[in-house]
Amino acid sequence: MTREKIRELISQMTLEEKAAMCSGADFWHTEAVARLGIPASMVSDGPHGLRKQDLEGDHLGVNESIKAVCFPAGCATAASFNRELLTEMGAALGNECQAEGVSVILGPAVNIKRSPLCGRNFEYYSEDPLVASETAGALIKGVQSKNVGTSIKHFLANNQETRRMSCDSRVDERTMREIYLAAFEGAVKKQKPWTVMCSYNKINGVYAAENHKYLTEVLRDEWGFDGYVMSDWGAVNNRVEDLKAGLDLEMPTSHGVNDKLIVGAVQSGNLDESDLDEAVERILNIVFRFEENRDKEAVWDKDEDHELARRVAEETIVLLKNEDILPLQDTDNLAFIGKYAMEPRYQGGGSSHINSHKITSAMDIVSGRYNIVYAQGYRDDIDETDEKLLKEAIEAAKTAKAAVIFAGLPDAFESEGFDRTHMSMPACQNELIEKITEVQPNTVVVLHNGSPVEMPWADKVKGIVEAYLSGQAVGGAVCDILFGKVNPSAKLPETFPIKLEDNPSYLSYFGEGDMVEYREGIFVGYRYYDKKKMDVLFPFGHGLSYTTFEYSNMQIDKECIKDTETLTVTVDVTNTGKKAGKEVVQLYVADKESTVIRPVKELRNFAKIELAPGETKNVAFTLDKRAFAYYSVKIHDWHVESGEFDILIGKSSRDIVLCKTVTVESTVKIPFVYTTDTTIGDVMKDQRAWELAKPIISGVTFGDANPGDENGSAAEAMSDEMVKAMMEYLPLRGPVSFGGSFSMADIQKLVDQLNALE
Repeated sequence: MTREKIRELISQMTLEEKAAMCSGADFWHTEAVARLGIPASMVSDGPHGLRKQDLEGDHLGVNESIKAVCFPAGCATAASFNRELLTEMGAALGNECQAEGVSVILGPAVNIKRSPLCGRNFEYYSEDPLVASETAGALIKGVQSKNVGTSIKHFLANNQETRRMSCDSRVDERTMREIYLAAFEGAVKKQKPWTVMCSYNKINGVYAAENHKYLTEVLRDEWGFDGYVMSDWGAVNNRVEDLKAGLDLEMPTSHGVNDKLIVGAVQSGNLDESDLDEAVERILNIVFRFEENRDKEAVWDKDEDHELARRVAEETIVLLKNEDILPLQDTDNLAFIGKYAMEPRYQGGGSSHINSHKITSAMDIVSGRYNIVYAQGYRDDIDETDEKLLKEAIEAAKTAKAAVIFAGLPDAFESEGFDRTHMSMPACQNELIEKITEVQPNTVVVLHNGSPVEMPWADKVKGIVEAYLSGQAVGGAVCDILFGKVNPSAKLPETFPIKLEDNPSYLSYFGEGDMVEYREGIFVGYRYYDKKKMDVLFPFGHGLSYTTFEYSNMQIDKECIKDTETLTVTVDVTNTGKKAGKEVVQLYVADKESTVIRPVKELRNFAKIELAPGETKNVAFTLDKRAFAYYSVKIHDWHVESGEFDILIGKSSRDIVLCKTVTVESTVKIPFVYTTDTTIGDVMKDQRAWELAKPIISGVTFGDANPGDENGSAAEAMSDEMVKAMMEYLPLRGPVSFGGSFSMADIQKLVDQLNALE
């Protein structure tokens, strides 16, 4: 429907109808206005499956939803680093929504993994904003190709579950731009999600739902977002002020309470009716976009989507360690140990919990086809060692050629609504792994978890497979990896630290009361570990393969560029092994010398390619200004400092194999503002400024010594180094205090002259 027709409809609506349109009709639907032909529109939880509730609604996964297909969760899909595959997955979700009459699926969730403790990390993508944004963008592209909307969430700085409805995320401007906003920015600008969901928390003292700066100034004015903003369920705190700030749709229904507040605000003049009309227009635009593109012939084949979920899962499983034990042989006598081999943990708890139409475990795949004995090994409803189960597992492992232990985090350890208090697996599972390695040297651990875990046994096992939460087809995908039917190709989208205390947010994660300060700033994940030169368990971007890849012939198309130009980077990748495989090529950029504190390097692009044995492919990347820029709080914009930058090609953040250097010239100069507090050392950096300021030095004395005395009297009273340091950090106002012949008026005049140079 055209904008003109929508506006004509709005002109025919009563004030009460317009107010009602800005609140849900119930838990999952927008309001309808039958007399004007405005239909209700249904939204549904996601984003890795359709959680449509036909009867009782809730937002915590309590009541049952329709049978659906559970694809891998966000923690897993990000590990694929495969945009095309995730677009295909998104298209399947979009088709499911069309078949079920769902206009918007609530996701993807792109909040940064600030700490391994966040209870909702399983649903989020990465510690890196580029990976988060590109992964989300790929999914959005797929879903919306079917004329179904997405709701990218949770906007903004929503990185914990503790006090999530009231905590105040205190984030400085640069950190917000480079890390937390950047996770949303690329996906919003490039893929145009139909809706955005705002979070519960405050942002620097202002609730997200009431935050005009982010909902309007950044999201709409800067990024060009043209859909509607909806609240997270129950996130509305001040309905009229929220509406003014840019929150269009309150979910779920307020049962008319907030509708009356909106009506009263318009009638009293506290709310301009044109602002209400604009919100209604944005909502109706999306309602009719879906309604007019309904595919009433859409067919949903759950078994077909199950197979797609398996293909996706195969590219989300990361091979972390392999000491010549994998792939396993079909004919080997093996022991599969652990409850998750029979009943896999394949998704998280809460609003994204899918009612899977079927679940395939590893034992479902191998039973009757392999020489495998199974032992449960542990319970996951309590963290206590069951001696009988432990003994059975040890006996099974003793007689096998190799043991595969399926372990991980139970639902009680990570879910929406609460944070983890530690990074450990259940003690009973750690004990099981330790005991098995004592009797079986050929041990592999398969992990089912949504976030990093400590691995005190890592050096005692020969193989570690990170399966994450890979959806209802996880059993088939894991077996395909274990037995080499599929070559592992996933990479870690997050760092696995050795212990929780190593995490950069460790000291401030839970905050003090309602206030949570992001004290680590831009140093999240590998940005921190690399800067600190800190050992990690497994680095960001790490993932092994059953074949080998060689990188060569790295080229850049220019050695010098201006920040307004682009740089093309190419590299050849060859499969030097005997198996076909996929490789994730990672490109990092490092500023060799900077006046601001920056990470050692930052991921700026990536590509996944498939290569047959002996095959070579050329991979090309294009870098623009943002690849070299940091966010300057002085000009409130992205800025590149002139200088040399290393272009790094790596297999992980800690495995850099090729490097080229480019010189970038900035076309924007940030003016240096001189004040009476500016140090003499800073003045000396500009020759023109120094010539103006130099005369004041002759009047500076430190006691009886005169640093400006050419006869060296200062050197007699104090060391040259001390004089140099004192002079370098002496403010321009210093000569007045130390006996100079200048007054403060003279110093201010000098400051004015210095600023005039700019």
